[in-house]
Amino acid sequence: MATMARKQVLAEAFGAGNARLGQALLVAGGIATLALAAKIRVPMWPVPMTLQTLAVLLIGTTYGARLALVTLLGYVALGAAGLAVFAGDSAGLAYMAGPTGGYLVGFVAAAGLMGLMARRGLDRRRAGMAAMMLAGSATIYALGLGWMAVLFGADRGLAWVLQYGMLNFLAGDLVKLAIAALVVPGLWKFLHR
Repeated sequence: MATMARKQVLAEAFGAGNARLGQALLVAGGIATLALAAKIRVPMWPVPMTLQTLAVLLIGTTYGARLALVTLLGYVALGAAGLAVFAGDSAGLAYMAGPTGGYLVGFVAAAGLMGLMARRGLDRRRAGMAAMMLAGSATIYALGLGWMAVLFGADRGLAWVLQYGMLNFLAGDLVKLAIAALVVPGLWKFLHR
């Protein structure tokens, strides 16, 4: 069985993902970006609309799976320890057990998935990047909606979970998809000039 050649991800192509110091800076910068993106939000209940999903999916794409997972796990660990890095004003394990908990787990899984797909070069064309964004978003929603169904499904029903856990966010997700589908392939095109 032939194996596909390992392709660079953007962080490596720009020279930042190869050395330990560069990797440490990427992780720290990624965590800071996630925390900032979490605070840029449209208040909604039970889950706010933020720029976090865009940041998560772009970190996964540009860092590759391993470095993205380290970044997302570091981010979640800081939030679990009580640092206010999440979308709400609180943090800690109790916050993570609330309505956004499944989405946080989804962030980690989606970042890893995005990194694996980027390693195959799918992020170099608009259509591939758009497909990656759909797959990453679907991963986040699968885990987020699953947890919301556990919390609210029996009382409010699955239609309510779908409405407030996904449908209200789809328009914003399409904008994020379009941004990523333009920016990431554009960066690759810039690198190959």
